[in-house]
Amino acid sequence: MSRQRSAQITAFLSDNDWGAAVRKPLAGDASARAYEKLSLGERRAVLMDAPTAVSGSDYAKAAKLADGHMAAFTSIGAALSQRGFSAPKVLAADIDAGLLLLEDLGDGLAARVIETDPSLEREIYLTAMDTLAAIYRSSFSRKLTAFAHSWSLKHYDEAALSTEVDLMAQWYLPYAGQALSIDKKQQWDGLWNAAFTALNAHTPGLTLRDFHAENIFWLPQRKSTDRIGLIDFQDALFGHPAYDVVSLIEDARRDVDPKLTEDLLARFCERTSLKLDDAFRAAYAVIGAQRNAKILGIFVRLAQRDGKQGYLEMLPRVKAHFIGNLAHPVMKDLRAFLKEIL
Repeated sequence: MSRQRSAQITAFLSDNDWGAAVRKPLAGDASARAYEKLSLGERRAVLMDAPTAVSGSDYAKAAKLADGHMAAFTSIGAALSQRGFSAPKVLAADIDAGLLLLEDLGDGLAARVIETDPSLEREIYLTAMDTLAAIYRSSFSRKLTAFAHSWSLKHYDEAALSTEVDLMAQWYLPYAGQALSIDKKQQWDGLWNAAFTALNAHTPGLTLRDFHAENIFWLPQRKSTDRIGLIDFQDALFGHPAYDVVSLIEDARRDVDPKLTEDLLARFCERTSLKLDDAFRAAYAVIGAQRNAKILGIFVRLAQRDGKQGYLEMLPRVKAHFIGNLAHPVMKDLRAFLKEIL
């Protein structure tokens, strides 16, 4: 962190009566954001340091990522809170500087809670499905506003889905020893576009896009869907209702009890009045394949470009999810294509 940024943070904390707080860094994620736990007597808060992007990357624009724009987090978070969901409340904000003081949701990260007490896995995951169903049933305006800054929600369209899938072609396939020729790349694009038509069978809803056990908190002292604390939702779009369901079940970081999967799908569909039929299962397979293809590419990119070798350790799990998605009949052409080149 530069001296200038450090001074900016110190001034922000002082201006909001947190200057004397004890600051403890939190483990970061794959983004440029950094977090600190703050304690001041009995008071607790979290500092989010998200340097605002001057100009977004071509990939971020095509994939419709917030790319450091703090208004996305505050506006989407406010909309979720207004509808009764447990997004962290914003205690203070300097949107232009990319600094937020957030409600501390505690230490109950779902993945760690389940690791400590595996008997809670079923309850936490079913409650998470209830939360996703409630979000899907809620209406959200396209333009959201908080702290005098607005953010427009976009649609998770074919162009964004294809941009993410291309990460597999650009990074994972060469890593696996098979770069695509121009002709093969055109075939690849066509096969994915054909698969994406299965997503038209269902009405889109708010898709948080990174909903998994290390991005949700277990808040047992609260009630109903409030027991799931939400973070990392700044990239939310209007997308297929199965996306966050896949994200939770086909976790890149931990194995979900396979016996839970059908119950979770049934719970989500029951709560949303969607049918757990061939159309939904086909869409689930397409979304799963798309998301896991993206993750395979991202993890190799993080290792090769950014030197974060630890992500390679998760590739076997993601690859297993991807192969499972390809087993569905809707993915048969892509399965045959990949079997040919790999």
